[in-house]
Amino acid sequence: MAEKITISPVTRIEGHAKITIYLGEDGKVSDSYFHVEQFRGFEKFSEGRMFYEMPQITPRTCGICPVSHHLAASKACDVVAGVKPTPTAHRLRELMHMGQIVQSHGMHFFELAGPDFIVGFDADPKVRHVGGVISANPDLAVKAVKLRAFGQEVIRKLGERRVHPIFGVPGGVTRPLNPADREWILHEVDDHIATAMVGISFLKSWMQENHQMMEEFAVFPSAYMGLVQPDGALELYDGQLKMVDADGSFLELFDPAHYLDYIAEHVNPYTYLKAPYYKKRGYENGIYRVGPLGRLNVATHISTPIAQSEMQIWKQINGGKPVEGTLYYHYARLIETVYALERLKELMDDPDIMGTDVVAPFGQITGEGVGVLEAPRGTLFHHYWTDQMGIITKVNMIVATAGNAWAMNHSVNMTAKRYVDGKRLTEGMLNRVEHAIRAHDPCLSCSTHAMGQMPIQIELIGPDGAVLDVLKRD
Repeated sequence: MAEKITISPVTRIEGHAKITIYLGEDGKVSDSYFHVEQFRGFEKFSEGRMFYEMPQITPRTCGICPVSHHLAASKACDVVAGVKPTPTAHRLRELMHMGQIVQSHGMHFFELAGPDFIVGFDADPKVRHVGGVISANPDLAVKAVKLRAFGQEVIRKLGERRVHPIFGVPGGVTRPLNPADREWILHEVDDHIATAMVGISFLKSWMQENHQMMEEFAVFPSAYMGLVQPDGALELYDGQLKMVDADGSFLELFDPAHYLDYIAEHVNPYTYLKAPYYKKRGYENGIYRVGPLGRLNVATHISTPIAQSEMQIWKQINGGKPVEGTLYYHYARLIETVYALERLKELMDDPDIMGTDVVAPFGQITGEGVGVLEAPRGTLFHHYWTDQMGIITKVNMIVATAGNAWAMNHSVNMTAKRYVDGKRLTEGMLNRVEHAIRAHDPCLSCSTHAMGQMPIQIELIGPDGAVLDVLKRD
């Protein structure tokens, strides 16, 4: 008889999800699915609010990446308000964004994905967690915790809070940078660059020792998308959106404000996570990947020296063509961590960073605004429509994790078929299937939205446990 294996919950990710693996009578995997079960309705219940409330409303979708939502919302509100932030405000927002990249990437590699590399994919689950990392390599574990704390402290110094900051407003930010905080950042940042480089050195050694796994673990072609600077360099806060094909050939370069001309979303029946795709090719031929892997594959280079030295190695992994292996997300993530830390240093030396003109006055309400940036997990879109008074009438959010929806499901299926043997099942096999999700660093709490009505069933149960009534909507 055919069997079904359920992994629930998927561990060491943000949010709730499960995986189902279907086995044939021979014990081999026939199919697998990644299910995102939770749903957040921020797009709908934001309607009726004033547009300038959105930088404080939307970050509540998640406690891991609230800064990304906070800043994307602020950028969208700039457009609604008909205002361009001052140069100082622009630099300060980017500074906060770099803090977000550092804290999120640092936490993911060392504390969520890291146990699989440091302790081992087949290690007992009792030690395959951050506690096991501390036991195996206490010096690295302490440095990793300090790395994340540094990113969080940059956020706090600017926005008063490590989580859900109060900083971005239409036209700018709430306050200038304190000179003492600038000196603190400059004093600390080099130590954290060194920590990130230790992580890169460790991972490169692991990749060399496990070359076969790198080349067989969910390796597949796709298109890729990410923001780039005018000269093609990696960009995380501004820029144009670039899309390349599986062989690296150019597909599109477009203004993020016009994303609806290029991107559509597909609804799959097994998940609340919609799958974006390139409109011109349709679903599934138009699937693209985002996040660190996607961004390094579309960028021609990186503008900071230490990260660029790793980028040169990256570009040789697949002979100059896009890197396809899912496990390479981790290497790309660490390279971006170095870039964000180097960019922090650059911003500290920018003459505008210590300015006091931090907010520009509103213009005329435009009725529509799009804010886009590269969240740690990929390209994040906030799109607001308002009436003439600035009251929100409609919201569309394509959250970074959604950009990899199809890729995560496909990676699960490929990994299950490669590693899972239903006749001699081991926990390590299932952990590899989980890691197919973990490598993408999904943020599932904030990644779902609906098309049409959501199915719902409500049961009224009496004191004796009997079902008294059922209300159901398909």
